[in-house]
Amino acid sequence: MTMIPAAAQAACPIQLAVYGEAKSGAEIDFTPAGTSATITNAFRMILDNNVVLDGIAMWTEGSAARPHGSLMYKCPTGDVTGDELAACTVWEGVIYSADDKGGVGLLPAEGADAPKNLIFPDLGPSLEMSAAYGPAGFSKVPWDIFVLKGCQE
Repeated sequence: MTMIPAAAQAACPIQLAVYGEAKSGAEIDFTPAGTSATITNAFRMILDNNVVLDGIAMWTEGSAARPHGSLMYKCPTGDVTGDELAACTVWEGVIYSADDKGGVGLLPAEGADAPKNLIFPDLGPSLEMSAAYGPAGFSKVPWDIFVLKGCQE
């Protein structure tokens, strides 16, 4: 029996996790969110044709607190209005997680172990209706489920 090194068994923190979606080849790379008081997770979704969507998650307040995720495409930078932000947001929703046994949870905040799967409800239909899709953008529409495939160094 071969022993797996302890380092290989170590869990990956969510802020360094890399996820993939099998049908389209789309990938999600998490990055540390920095010092923002409101953003609990930051990530990029990389689609075919080198289309990159910027993603964030912010936890809502109250008894039904949830990680509200947003994916944005070519948003203006600097002092952005709510209307400008809405115009470049291509998906919004709660980001769920799932384990190997089918247990469903919520996207954890930074510092927690990366879950095995992430679920972005209605991701494909939302992206297909976006400006990022089509001849000048991506052509392979991802499904809602992304599987943990690695950990960045």
